[in-house]
Amino acid sequence: MSTPYRVCFVCTGNICRSPMAESVFRARIGEDGLDALVEIDSAGTGGWHEGHGADPRTVAVLRAGGYPYAHTARQFRASWFARLDLVIALDSGHLRELRRLAPTARDAAKIRLLRSYGTSSGPGADLDVPDPYYGGSEDFEECLDMIETACDGLLEAVRAEVTSGAPGPAEPRPHPPHHQKESA
Repeated sequence: MSTPYRVCFVCTGNICRSPMAESVFRARIGEDGLDALVEIDSAGTGGWHEGHGADPRTVAVLRAGGYPYAHTARQFRASWFARLDLVIALDSGHLRELRRLAPTARDAAKIRLLRSYGTSSGPGADLDVPDPYYGGSEDFEECLDMIETACDGLLEAVRAEVTSGAPGPAEPRPHPPHHQKESA
C-alpha cells in the first residue's frame, strides 16, 4: 500500500472547531470507503489546551449528530508540514498563522480554508468558521452545519486526489450558487 494522504484540521486551541471537523471528515472518509487511503488529524495554533479533551459542547453536538468521537488537544508544529498533504485552517487567522509557520513555499501551498470547499464559497464569501467557544449550544450547532457542508466539498476534492495518484494538496472546486435567478 502506498503512503496515505494526510489531512490535518487546525483551529485555535484544538477543542472546538478542528476536532469537530476531524470527526465529521473521518466519518465522510469512512462512508466513502477511503479510510485506508486517508489519515485525518487535528491541532491548534496554540497549546493552551494540550492534553485535554474537546469542549463538552463540541462533544455534545458531535454525539447529537451521530459522529464517533475521540480526541486529545495538541498544538500544531511546523515540522508536521513535511508529512502532511493538506492543512485545513478553520478561519483566516489560522490561515495566516499556518502560512507564517510554513518552512517553505511548497508547505504554504498545502494550506487551505475549510469553507473554500463549501458550496457557498463564491467570490467575496466569508470563508471563516466562526469560533463558537464564547457562545451557546446554537453556535456549536451552526459551526457543525458549516463544517458538514464544507466537508462534503472537501471529500470530493480529496477523493479526486487519492484516486488520481497525483501528489499535492486537494484543490477546492468552484461550486455554482444554490439559488440562481432564471432570466425572463
